[in-house]
Amino acid sequence: MSFEVNRRLAARRPPLASDADIDPVTAGIIRGAYETICYEVATHLGRSASSAIINQSNERNGSIIDGHGRLAGLSVGIPQLLFISPMAVRWGLEHQREDDWGPGDVFVGNDPDHGGGHLPDYTVYCPCFDDDGEIVAIQALQTHQGDTGGKDAGGFSVDALEIFAEGMIIPGIKLVHRGEPRRDILEMLVRNNRLPSFPGDIAAMISATQLGARLLSGLVGKYGADSVRAATNWNIADTERRFRAQVADWPDGQYDADVFIDHDTVGNLDIRVHVSCRVDGDQLTIDMTDTDDRPELVCVWNTFSNSRGYAMAQLASMVDPTIPKNEGLFDAVDLIIPEGSILQPPPNKPAALGAFHPAVEVGEAICIALSEILPARSSPQVYKIGMPNAVVGFDAAGTMWLDQGVDVRASDASATQGIDGWGSMCSGLGNLILASAEEAESRFPVLNLSREMTPDTGGAGQWRGQPGTLNVKQVLEPFTAVAWMVSMRHPLRGLLGGDDAAPYSCRYRVGTPDESRVENAISVQLPADTVTAYQYGGGGGFGDPQLRDPQAVCEDVLDEYVSLEAARDRYGVVLNGSVEGGDVQVDVESTRALRAQRGREPSAQ
Repeated sequence: MSFEVNRRLAARRPPLASDADIDPVTAGIIRGAYETICYEVATHLGRSASSAIINQSNERNGSIIDGHGRLAGLSVGIPQLLFISPMAVRWGLEHQREDDWGPGDVFVGNDPDHGGGHLPDYTVYCPCFDDDGEIVAIQALQTHQGDTGGKDAGGFSVDALEIFAEGMIIPGIKLVHRGEPRRDILEMLVRNNRLPSFPGDIAAMISATQLGARLLSGLVGKYGADSVRAATNWNIADTERRFRAQVADWPDGQYDADVFIDHDTVGNLDIRVHVSCRVDGDQLTIDMTDTDDRPELVCVWNTFSNSRGYAMAQLASMVDPTIPKNEGLFDAVDLIIPEGSILQPPPNKPAALGAFHPAVEVGEAICIALSEILPARSSPQVYKIGMPNAVVGFDAAGTMWLDQGVDVRASDASATQGIDGWGSMCSGLGNLILASAEEAESRFPVLNLSREMTPDTGGAGQWRGQPGTLNVKQVLEPFTAVAWMVSMRHPLRGLLGGDDAAPYSCRYRVGTPDESRVENAISVQLPADTVTAYQYGGGGGFGDPQLRDPQAVCEDVLDEYVSLEAARDRYGVVLNGSVEGGDVQVDVESTRALRAQRGREPSAQ
């Protein structure tokens, strides 16, 4: 059934009915209002929610959906997740009559088989009506919940064989009827969640979407419902037109890439994501046929909605950034996501871990494929972490605490043409704020012992990837550690001759005779005072490392991004002096000779 549902939910939607004439300036003002409303809604949620993953991390994504289920507007957030809410809202719209939609109603859904992302991602939405009782727009909020009521605390089960093990499944349900909370429904949701902060989180999501609906009503009151609908139509059509104009400038052809995941959680190796990008005039087709579909795979099943969202986030980053982000992007691209594959799984497959992998491999493969023709716009909008390195425990009163491991780190910040990798994380994580040591230690029984960049973990290239960090943490109480380690054999890829980033790794009981390295998936009980060490991979390099400016390599060595050995071995740069003495200098003649020996003419430096 879910394949049929997916086809229906993803189908192109017609424009809204409107007799209003709209000019580009007014359409732009209304688009800006949509973005402002989404920003205010997300900010309201952040200031009123109870859990750190919402009120500290910024993992909250506001979007506006029109009456036909089209993405009409959004604000800052996590790019991939901003494109996911429309599918869940479309499922709700299909049942508008049976569910008695009306002013003041609020709904929630999280079911991957009915338009959702993975189960922890709740989409809460509230419609705005005109004076005739017709929907003008719907305010939606998507955010990650720290627990889902599944068999494992936190919602991530490394051995789940079906979605029922992962938590409470909600295709769509009404939380508020005509402004009055439905006590029975809310009580059921709260009872099926381990975290004491959840009641505050769901209440905050409800109030935030209600705020959005009120602000939308004000917009309708100012411009009129017909004009707001006409502006929505104009902006979506404009985005499609501008995206197609960009594609028309690309050389026609087919551009393919394969990206692999090390293994699933039971050891099946080399799980493949294949992408074929075909350019024909102004039509771009992204075909994921030949992606892995082995039925025996475990926990590497991404949801259809997520696969669409991750693909579009990457594509949106490779065109003019001023193009508005709305349904016009999807209208301009033909996405072929094979049914039964890990990117559109059969019904009831577990999907919590799939939102990490193979979700990110979709964007990575698109970036690699199109880097051949778009080098100046190629930056992988991905992170390669297997899953959060979560630690879970219970206090003396039996209340669960959950440190999801979203700590400040440097990881996956790849180089682009002309720019070295920089910052703490890949741009694909948007405005996510990672947890500082002080903030985490105030909430959880942990000590963050160190967070240090590791030399040579960024991929070498004409432009260098940012190194990753080694994060060392001591957990002060007995706990359960949950991890799924990938990107060890297949780390983040470099582009156009740049080296891949260094691999991820994770060790438990560090400094004891029982120290062990996590080789795949694990859920293990560990004693108080256990020390964990998590090595994040760096960013990929861009371009041939032998073409990097030798002086830039020298500065990298002084900054301890690159070792003296790697300067010679990977970059062909010979250095004299020592880092400790601060007197490292380029040996110009020896560098020229070494690079010439490797087939690089001195003029190339």
